[in-house]
Amino acid sequence: MSEAPEIVIDVRGLNKSFDGKKVVEDLSMQVRRGRIHGFLGPNGSGKTTTIRMLCGLLTPDSGEGTCLGFDILTRQREIKRRTGYMTQRFSLYADLTIRENLEFIGRVYGLRDPAARAGEAIERLGLGGRANQLASELSGGWKQRLALGACIMPRPELLLLDEPTAGVDPKARRDFWDEIHQLAHEGLTVLVSTHYMDEAERCHEIAYIAYGHLLARGTVAEIIAQSHLSTFVVSGDDLAALAEILKQTPGVDMVAPFGAKLHVAGRDAAALDRVAEQFAAPGLVWERDAPNLEDVFIDMMSRARDNYS
Repeated sequence: MSEAPEIVIDVRGLNKSFDGKKVVEDLSMQVRRGRIHGFLGPNGSGKTTTIRMLCGLLTPDSGEGTCLGFDILTRQREIKRRTGYMTQRFSLYADLTIRENLEFIGRVYGLRDPAARAGEAIERLGLGGRANQLASELSGGWKQRLALGACIMPRPELLLLDEPTAGVDPKARRDFWDEIHQLAHEGLTVLVSTHYMDEAERCHEIAYIAYGHLLARGTVAEIIAQSHLSTFVVSGDDLAALAEILKQTPGVDMVAPFGAKLHVAGRDAAALDRVAEQFAAPGLVWERDAPNLEDVFIDMMSRARDNYS
């Protein structure tokens, strides 16, 4: 029988408020070594605040736990030394080249032979052809690669990525995720916040937070199963008018347009079947389908309580 995977992050009952408003409330979670853990939620949901508490940049108002085996309340310095943190905003020096930025990071961390370590990062992330280009001249995707290179140069045990692909083109996002999976394969643990559903599906496990509350966690398949949603895809004419009616119809918990179709979902399968029968008409096609992750999260958000209301 194999040993249980080592738990890298294990926190319980985290709370954090700013100006009297609770941004994170009673949050508990675990992250296992060598896994990519997706942290999902809308803007303002508390993802960044949670990440900063985990890596020692913020102290929780209450709660407890460990990160990399160190107490998050008393051993923050040790956590920071072993963690790479990539923020939402590009935070390296715009007037330095890629190589100069990485060599500078190497010196800041006291790495042995920072020039060689910078060269390794440049080669690994395909930055060789741009190594002497100023950071200010890079596109979003290349800035992202540079920021990732700076994070992994000190060879951290944990990588925290705060919405790293916002504003990046699809190919750059795919290349980034290929590299993240390779790093996880090599044993690095990754916690990445995102609001892209396709990125969530590339994670080993996900947790969903809204208005400071953790609403669900597990694999994608587990979270979809836990939603108990039944779903129809509707195609046909005048779907916008139909959507407005369905939003007010008992048995319908979620209505959302997807291209030229509607996704209609409910937690009572029998009631939703009756709705499909009720609104069956010439020119409308109701097809049963499996709920997807976006269906689940739209439904969750419709029921979540705004902590600023």
